[in-house]
Amino acid sequence: MFEAGVAAKEQRIAGGDPVLDALYLAPCRVVRPAAQAAPFVFASPHSGRLYPPSFVARSRLSATALRRSEDAFVDAIFSTAVELGAPLIAAEFPRAYLDVNRAPAELDPAMFAGPLPFPVDATSPRVNAGLGAIPKLVRDGAEIYRERLPAAEAARRLDGLYRPYHAMLMALVEETRARFGTAIVVDCHSMPSAAAVPDVVLGDRYGMSAAPVFVRAAERALEAQGFSVARNVPYAGGYTTIVHGRPARGVQAIQIEINRSLYLDEETIEPSARFGEIRTRIGDALRHLMAAEAARLSDMFRRPEAHAAE
Repeated sequence: MFEAGVAAKEQRIAGGDPVLDALYLAPCRVVRPAAQAAPFVFASPHSGRLYPPSFVARSRLSATALRRSEDAFVDAIFSTAVELGAPLIAAEFPRAYLDVNRAPAELDPAMFAGPLPFPVDATSPRVNAGLGAIPKLVRDGAEIYRERLPAAEAARRLDGLYRPYHAMLMALVEETRARFGTAIVVDCHSMPSAAAVPDVVLGDRYGMSAAPVFVRAAERALEAQGFSVARNVPYAGGYTTIVHGRPARGVQAIQIEINRSLYLDEETIEPSARFGEIRTRIGDALRHLMAAEAARLSDMFRRPEAHAAE
């Protein structure tokens, strides 16, 4: 378990909400394999399901309605990655409380009772949609809060939760690159079911965050398990792929969105009868993808001239 350290401990709300206190002490969970066997790091920024009672009480929505924004159980769907030799980091706090797949400046000043003590990007399309780093709305468009938040709340969440999550993810990436000479970040998400939405969407920022050969390999591995796969539409990748997707520097990043209807009852936010099947199929796809990447890297080291254009 990752502990955010003294700075986060100082964010505790004395005599207040024990769930919130626990989140500030351990904002994220890191599950490591016995030995890392592949240059992959898996991240689940939106599967946190510890809802502080003080947050629910401050909201105009029910606890179930707040969970509409959650990528429910995605950390469990991708947990086979650890068995295959890769670490997985998962946020413990819910996305409706804080979204770490947004830039820290993506905040709506109108949500706060006073001026924020740092610059913000209030014109961001995500902020305009109510989906900034501290969201105003849940995914179905319902407003979260009854009233404006104290301005100090923004700094508290960024310093105590947001930055520890990203610091740990960066540490995992750097450890992986130091060990293998490269690193691949797989940002794991789920998407609401809708007409014409495929089973899986791969986001590589339209070719900017990952090598085409790797994205093709991911597509093939998923299709081999019977999933329909699209690229970049309607999800091309968020802040995590922007920050870590630097193929020229030896780090690639890809976002994987899974259609929730495959494994989740979207009304009750509970795993469906197919949950185990989908987890197994995703695990088999990851096994083939990681094996294909290992073979490609091995071949690249033997014949670097053949891979110069990748």
